[in-house]
Amino acid sequence: MVGPNGEQVGIVRVEDALRLAAEADLDLVEVAPMAKPPVAKLMDFGKFKYETAMKAREARKNQVNTIIKEIKLRPKIDSHDYGTKKGHVERFLGAGDKVKVTIMFRGREQSRPELGFRLLQRLAEDVIELGTVESAPKQDGRNMVMVLGPTKKKSEARAEARRKKDDSQAASESESGSETETAEDAPVENTTDAPAESVENPAES
Repeated sequence: MVGPNGEQVGIVRVEDALRLAAEADLDLVEVAPMAKPPVAKLMDFGKFKYETAMKAREARKNQVNTIIKEIKLRPKIDSHDYGTKKGHVERFLGAGDKVKVTIMFRGREQSRPELGFRLLQRLAEDVIELGTVESAPKQDGRNMVMVLGPTKKKSEARAEARRKKDDSQAASESESGSETETAEDAPVENTTDAPAESVENPAES
């Protein structure tokens, strides 16, 4: 039998183990029924179930589901559209998501796969601080595909986003408090109308 603090009590009869459990106001729980002899432990079973459930809940909370976002480009994309698409890729990678980048070829473009390859290389270089190439560019029918993986894990990205949000809220509250103090400390202007002075023309001599 194992005591409530993990200490080894030794081999005891079931009657004695139940008596010890009753005296300590604890439960006698069989933790290794297949052992010879079986092993039981004195514990607060309700507390044990609660802590086990909380650990499982925390594990599920910290579990990160891998999400793959997809961005589609044309080989002859203009600079403005490229900047917009690159911004999306940067946002996805910054959030800890993988990005599948697809170059779509049409008509005669299919005979110029090097255009798509150079475009994908350019994109990978432009976002190198946020992600790395996990799957090199490869032809897939009429398309060319590359997969980028984030340099930060999903959990790290979430933690950083929460930290930035908290800092932003704290700064906003600080500014609000400063404005209130300024308004309270400002001198109050006397708005009482002063009596108007009477201006008379000097008497003629």
